[in-house]
Parts: sequence; structure tokens; C-alpha cells
Amino acid sequence: MTEPNLFVVCAAAFTAVLALLSLLAGLIRALTALFPPVADHDPALLAAITSAAARAYPDTKVTNIQEDR
Repeated sequence: MTEPNLFVVCAAAFTAVLALLSLLAGLIRALTALFPPVADHDPALLAAITSAAARAYPDTKVTNIQEDR
């Protein structure tokens, strides 16, 4: 019985992982297109951001919070 070639085993594993990750990326992309994020901001999230900014920069005021895409 011959032993499998290490290069072939590694290439097959790499290809399988790449295919699985590509499939998952496509699924995530489809789900985010199907269910877009809600535009309303959670008041607790806004309070947390304002509080963190006030703690980091005491003499400033948060006037606008915008998400970068």
C-alpha cells in the first residue's frame, strides 16, 4: 500500500477550506442583502457612545454619530 502524497493532501485540504469559506461568504452576503440593517439608532447605544466620548474627551460634545461603510 502506498502512502498518500503530502502535497496532494495539503492541496485538497486547502481547496476544501477555500470552497467552504467562499460558500459561507456568499451566504452571509445574501443574508445581509436580504435583511439590511435598520436605520434607527438604539438609544442605549447612543448613550454609551456619548458616555465613552465624554470620558475620553471631557470638554467635547457629541453632535453627530455616523456609521462608515
